[in-house]
Amino acid sequence: MAKPHIANHYLQATIRGAQRQGHDACSLLTQADIPHDWLGHPEQLITEQQLTHLIKSVWRATRDEFLGMSSERCNNGTFALMCEYCISSATLGAVLRKSAHFYRIVCNNLDIAMEAHDKQVFFRLHLKDARNDTDHLLQEFLILMWERMSCWLVDQQIPFAHTQFNYPAPDHEAEYQAMYPGELKFNQGVCGFQLHEKFLHLPVVRNEQELREFLQAAPAYILHRPSQDESLRLRIQALLARYDYADMPGLTTLGELLHMTPRNIGRKLQDEGTSLRKIKEAQRREHAVRLMTIENLSIAEVSEQLGFSETAAFSRAFKRWTGFSPTRWQSTRNH
Repeated sequence: MAKPHIANHYLQATIRGAQRQGHDACSLLTQADIPHDWLGHPEQLITEQQLTHLIKSVWRATRDEFLGMSSERCNNGTFALMCEYCISSATLGAVLRKSAHFYRIVCNNLDIAMEAHDKQVFFRLHLKDARNDTDHLLQEFLILMWERMSCWLVDQQIPFAHTQFNYPAPDHEAEYQAMYPGELKFNQGVCGFQLHEKFLHLPVVRNEQELREFLQAAPAYILHRPSQDESLRLRIQALLARYDYADMPGLTTLGELLHMTPRNIGRKLQDEGTSLRKIKEAQRREHAVRLMTIENLSIAEVSEQLGFSETAAFSRAFKRWTGFSPTRWQSTRNH
């Protein structure tokens, strides 16, 4: 059995909306195979599977994907319908735009939109009326849904620049550190998350069968916490993700951001078996391979998005990375 690692706080927070509607706490916990006496015992951690089962029991009881925590109900099946509507999209950007359009139509209490500014994209995902979301669980869950769904669709851990909330840091703030990648910001005007616009071009690689399996297991994948990698390499990858490929910073700027000397950064990366040049090269290579799967992008467009001043320079780099020229690689993919 998986090791429990989720705070006990989430037991009471998950059932609170259902309780307000008159549903019995013990019955909800029984359906999730959770002992009743675990409520209110901070030392008793729970597993992802237990929280998954508890959320499902609340969904069934309230017939509400918003768990009874919104001023307006969101009918069960709404998220699945949105995913089915978006799965044929070519890129992550298309999914985010279509999902925002979908929820603006079906959920009046959700302020959702995508805003672009200076190469950064902010995905606003904000409850207009949060009076019933007293523990902030619904707001937390909504942001998790879109961040984890985005990563799942492109089969990549997207390095979100930051995730923000319109309330003070809660008592269970430590849970946020494990749930959301990147910087956390509290007391903001609205809730949502930010990423560099280059990630909007990532291709959707999931198919309808995989989506059915994803939805059948829901919310298991959304609640699953990626393993925590504390390496300097990963921290640098997250910082570089905020920049265009042509403008990725060097050791001096990274040293200022990380409060380390350039020499210490270089030495520690060497100890981890890598270097700043290798990290930058790997990020460009991985992004190039993904972009080359999008049929409507030309080689010149991929080259430009990766920050190459000349298509010929990109072609040489791509051949060095993969052993194939871009044209040859595309032809092998199409046959």
